Amino acid sequence: MQLSTPARILGGTIGLGAVFAAPAFAADPGTMDVTINIPRLKVAEYHKPYVAIWVEKAGAKAKTVAVWYDYDMKANEGTKWLRDVRQWWRAAGRSMTFPANGITGATRAPGAHKVSFSRAQLGATAPGAYTLVIEAAREVGGRELLRIPFTWPAKAGAGGRAAGTTELGAVSVAFR
Repeated sequence: MQLSTPARILGGTIGLGAVFAAPAFAADPGTMDVTINIPRLKVAEYHKPYVAIWVEKAGAKAKTVAVWYDYDMKANEGTKWLRDVRQWWRAAGRSMTFPANGITGATRAPGAHKVSFSRAQLGATAPGAYTLVIEAAREVGGRELLRIPFTWPAKAGAGGRAAGTTELGAVSVAFR
């Protein structure tokens, strides 16, 4: 079937062949799903961990995508312990203003927590090798850092895994 009338899109003209070809770009995933397990520790004094999640790319500034901390404490007191999430603090945290719109969240209880990030949130604008970094630090506890490398553009269903030993449990990444 041959259509002779071009489609109008946002004031410009585009042939219908291009309109039907556009879904081919949708094959690249635009979302990264991250599942983070926070283990239940049997300790005398348990505090939920502060967790920072960021993306690194060689030659680029680190991009923070989530920070879980006690953001609702009066006088913004929860921020004074953010520097205990040391690697993140050095990479990106010290230059941020808190609470940071779109990335600040409450500390999480033990269990599995799924968060999703868009390509724009990840800062994955250029093709290449990236690393998703998850760091947890807990008052009267320890700290732990996990790294999961990935490439962009990713294939749907692709991902990676890492497993912590103390403050973090299994962490998995999947693209959709």
